[in-house]
Amino acid sequence: MALVEESSQDLLQAYVVLWHQSLCYAKSMALAVALDLRIPTIVLRECGEVFGGIDSLVDVAGVRGGATANIAAAFPHLKCSVLDLPHVVAGAPSDGTQALTTLHDWSDDECVKILKKCRQAISPRDAGGKIIILDMVVRYGEPNIKHLETQVMFDLYIMSVNGAERDEQEWKKISIEAGFKDYKILPVVGALSVIEVYP
Repeated sequence: MALVEESSQDLLQAYVVLWHQSLCYAKSMALAVALDLRIPTIVLRECGEVFGGIDSLVDVAGVRGGATANIAAAFPHLKCSVLDLPHVVAGAPSDGTQALTTLHDWSDDECVKILKKCRQAISPRDAGGKIIILDMVVRYGEPNIKHLETQVMFDLYIMSVNGAERDEQEWKKISIEAGFKDYKILPVVGALSVIEVYP
């Protein structure tokens, strides 16, 4: 219980830093600021098994690759790469971390387009193909006041970029529309979950 509470506090602090930085750099979707968010560390600690059955990983919109570097260090067998705009990855440091969440910045239709493109690039499910999404799943997991506060604060931020926070049924809908057949949600901490979608 203490570990979950500590992780929740770490995540909340990370998002406070992210919200502050995001508002300061709202015109720059790259957010090319090296932030020590600790989010990848929490995800690896709580749900690292999602990376165990795959041989390669492409971090789409991975900014400068800090999160990918953490994953590569934890799973040396993975061939990892970062896909983002050239000017974003040009100054990538060899350390540091970035948040892995991106789909909440987009409308449902845009998410379907993004997921369809990702689906074209992965192996079939029986060969280990899957998309790993780190994002909020509204009203999922154990509800508590910190969970609710995090969702409300993040909803306010997301409204400023015309994105959307989604519940389980909304995630299911966009993944099916993108051609995926199955999904699994693993709560990480607070409102943050790992969402695996399978072709």
